[in-house]
Amino acid sequence: MQELRVNSGFGGVCLSPVGTQCVSKEDYSLIKRKGLAVVDCSWARLEDVPFVKLRCAAPRLLPWLVAANPVNYGRPCQLSCVEALSAALILCGEEETANLLLGKFKWGHAFLSLNRELLKAYSECENSTDIISVQNEWLSQQRKVPKALPDVEETNTGKDEGSSNDSDDGLPPLEKNMNHLDLQESDEECENESE
Repeated sequence: MQELRVNSGFGGVCLSPVGTQCVSKEDYSLIKRKGLAVVDCSWARLEDVPFVKLRCAAPRLLPWLVAANPVNYGRPCQLSCVEALSAALILCGEEETANLLLGKFKWGHAFLSLNRELLKAYSECENSTDIISVQNEWLSQQRKVPKALPDVEETNTGKDEGSSNDSDDGLPPLEKNMNHLDLQESDEECENESE
C-alpha cells in the first residue's frame, strides 16, 4: 500500500465515482500489473474532493453493496476504503487477498456476511455489464419481497439454536452495532443494566 497525491497519476484501476463501468474480472490483468487504488475521503465531504483532477487509467465503480464499518453500518453504497478495495478484489477473483485485508478489522467479517449473496453473484460475472444486470435483478427482487425485521435481541445474542446468526459461511455471528442504536432502545438497555 502506498499513498498517492491527487494529481500524480495512477496507471491501474481506481475506485472512483467518476468511473463509467463497474470493476470486474476484465480488470484483473490491469490490477495485477499496475495496482488497485481507492479515493480516501469522507462521505460527508465528497463535494470537496477534486475528482476531475484524478488522473487514472481506469476509473471504476462498485456495484450495490452494504457497509459494515462502524460509521456507516447497514448503509448501502457507503463503504470504507478497505471494504471498497476488498469488494473489488473479490469481484476480480482475489478473494484470499480481500479476506486478508478485511481480517485486519474486527468488523471485517461482517462485511462478508452482510454481502455474501451479492459478492458471490458478482464474482461469478465476467464483465461490468453482467454485474450491473445481477445488481439490478437483485434490487428489483428486494423491492418485491417484504422482509419482516427480526427481533433485535434474537439476532444479536447468538444464543438461540437456529437463530439467524447460524450460517454456513463459517464467519462469526454479527454483533449489535452500538453506533446506530435508537435512543429509546439505548435507554431501555441502560434501565435493564441498572436493575
